[in-house]
Amino acid sequence: MAEITSLREAIAALVRDGDTVACEGFTHLIPHAAGHELIRQNKRDLTLVRLTPDVIYDQLIGMGCARKLVFSWGGNPGVGSLHRFRDAVENGHPRPLELEEHSHAALANAYVAGASGLTFAVLRAYAGTDLPAYNSNIRFLRCPFTGEEYAAVPAVRPDVAIIHAQKADRRGNVLLWGILGVQKEAVLAAKRAIVTVEEIVEELDAPPNACVLPRFVVTAVCRVPFGAHPSYAQGYYARDNRFYRAWDDISRDRERFREWMVRHVLETADFAEYLRSAGITVPPERSA
Repeated sequence: MAEITSLREAIAALVRDGDTVACEGFTHLIPHAAGHELIRQNKRDLTLVRLTPDVIYDQLIGMGCARKLVFSWGGNPGVGSLHRFRDAVENGHPRPLELEEHSHAALANAYVAGASGLTFAVLRAYAGTDLPAYNSNIRFLRCPFTGEEYAAVPAVRPDVAIIHAQKADRRGNVLLWGILGVQKEAVLAAKRAIVTVEEIVEELDAPPNACVLPRFVVTAVCRVPFGAHPSYAQGYYARDNRFYRAWDDISRDRERFREWMVRHVLETADFAEYLRSAGITVPPERSA
């Protein structure tokens, strides 16, 4: 059952060095605050999983938290490359980074397989592509009924899934809406799940067919207003496009990146202090 706690306490209790951690969110509701807390607590040797690693994974990789990345696309959306990611791959700085690359469809199906208690996912994909030559975890099998050939990939079952959402109630049930990626599937596949939310309310007032994660699949709920910044939270704040553009310059140089991270992340106590340190304007809090 979900426990309502601070983000610092949740990361300390639930994320261990060497864990496989999935921080999911598809352009929207990206759990930046939780990523910063992983960095503050100096978590190491993590296998990071994410369909679309962007700025928060660039930061985790650049600060030496990651040993391996399992992904299906990587970049600074709308801007260009992730320079700390590239430095790790091309130069082994600050440490070598092992890669396992999939298509979006394969990685999404791998989460579904994990959530279903299966050991692998099957899909009609990869025909005519060269990705299997670079990823030994893409295998092929024949359907026992039709003889058709399908691709198979290992299920993804993270030690910890971390997502951001709009609301949770005081019992730990979580409501999220808007553009969703594989947040639900990642939580259902994981052994432990941390959800940061914009607010905690008495009643979710969820509309029909909304995405609600029941409290028995969530380990910890943490109230972190603005916790998805610089991505957006529908109904709360917009995407900060200026930050993504600024990150391109900040992250190009190793020393400038390190100085920025020390000043704004390592030397701040929490995400609220980080926002003030970085000069990011937080909109007025909504009433619960």
